[in-house]
Amino acid sequence: MQTVKIIPAKQERIKMVTENQSAMKRVAAYARVSTDNDEQLSSFKAQRDYYVKHIHSKPDWKFVEIYTDEGISATSTKKRDGFNRMIKDAIGGKIDLIITKSVSRFARNTVDSLTTIRRLKEKNVEVFFEKENIYSLDSKGELMLTIMSSLAQEESQNISSNVKWGQRKRFADGKVSLPYGRFLGYEKGKDNIPQVVEKEAVVIRRIYRLFLEGKTPSNIARVLTKERIRTPGGKEKWSSSTVKSILMNEKYKGDAILQKTFTTDFLTKKKKINEGELPKYYVENSHQAIVDPETYELVQEEFKRRKASGKTTSSINCFASRVTCGACGGFFGRKVWHSNTKYATTIWQCNNKFRKKTYCHTPHLKEEDLKKAFVGALNSLIESKEEILKTCDEVMNTITDYTKEENEVRGIQEEADAIGLVLEKLIGQNARLALDQEEYSQKYNSLASKYNELQENIHTLNEEIIKKKAKRNQMTVFIRELRRMEHLISEFDETLWSALVTTVVVNGMEELIFHFRGGTMAPWQIKE
Repeated sequence: MQTVKIIPAKQERIKMVTENQSAMKRVAAYARVSTDNDEQLSSFKAQRDYYVKHIHSKPDWKFVEIYTDEGISATSTKKRDGFNRMIKDAIGGKIDLIITKSVSRFARNTVDSLTTIRRLKEKNVEVFFEKENIYSLDSKGELMLTIMSSLAQEESQNISSNVKWGQRKRFADGKVSLPYGRFLGYEKGKDNIPQVVEKEAVVIRRIYRLFLEGKTPSNIARVLTKERIRTPGGKEKWSSSTVKSILMNEKYKGDAILQKTFTTDFLTKKKKINEGELPKYYVENSHQAIVDPETYELVQEEFKRRKASGKTTSSINCFASRVTCGACGGFFGRKVWHSNTKYATTIWQCNNKFRKKTYCHTPHLKEEDLKKAFVGALNSLIESKEEILKTCDEVMNTITDYTKEENEVRGIQEEADAIGLVLEKLIGQNARLALDQEEYSQKYNSLASKYNELQENIHTLNEEIIKKKAKRNQMTVFIRELRRMEHLISEFDETLWSALVTTVVVNGMEELIFHFRGGTMAPWQIKE
């Protein structure tokens, strides 16, 4: 016959209170507000004052500390320094009881809340939630906490959804907001519109100019660090990635792309780059520009040019990566002959000149001759300025007009949207009805193939539009600079070189071909 005997639970021995042992309960409190506006900070101060008085009013309680977190969201405990320090002290045996206003003030994440409470419970540390009147060591405490924490987490999710809706409404309305504390060049102006800080704008324009003069982002970063110019975040040392982000940020030309990133998890606050999962919003002329649109676009084209060249881009000076060999297509590199003598001469020669198996026989070029050739070639354009400007004006509207491509994109997109609706309807029918799966697959694949083909066509047309826009920008800069020139130039001007020249092809010791922005070419013979 089966019998069951009860083995009693082991009873913990009651500890005797020694003469030096205090029977007072060591009590701490936790206070937090999630925003740093005046109203919340007032509430925050009131919480602290209340807990100090409340703990001191209990004769059998010993005051430990008021642990606080100010202006921090509660959806995760990872970034709450005050909270984490309190838990460490409690587990370390310094606290017997923690008082806090409510479950939502403690944590809005059910997992974090319960995990923390169980860790404390193992050390016989109790938490009291005033609003809900829950003691964590009470027999009903954990069930009530599970329910209350889940409700708090749901509340946090609802708040997050409301915040996202508000943000996307602002995006759709074209309202621009910048992280001013770490965004160089702008401060919050009237009606929350970004306002230029001229002292910082000078640095931004200089970064753009140095890049167009041939400097790399890493080289520019070294220059700014050496001159002790502060980064957007207020640091002393610049990185190439910071410089690159400034050079590629459309906000510096007065436009704004909104919703570049989005939050994937309301609990962890993890962000992700928006790669098409959500719509983006492009706002033109949303605020005052620091660099003109043409300069900004030239920088983007220069990034593409350097990447497409497939060669390392030097940052020695303005000629780097712009002088090419007419024989082999390689870049010319800078060399100094007799550097430690009075006969020192700077020359440029093809980088393939002494490379095995590809010895290039194009002769070297003195830097002074290159500068003189540029002066002569540019003066030849200035002398024919009116004729060139007239030709450019006539040609520009023809070769850079992308109206046709835009109309085609709209038409194809309408067709693609229509196919997308048919696909959705087909998928819905297959979910509701018992369709023949072979027939369904054929229809689906046919529609999907057509849709993808249309998207490829749209991509190709958009690429053509981008090329024509870039061409227009280059021609606009060329026309603008040429129109400004009233007189022939007498000496080499690095700024003009950077603004006007894309490449120089060296065909021999005496023959050069200058390729100016906008498509104008100027052959030039070097005369000894």
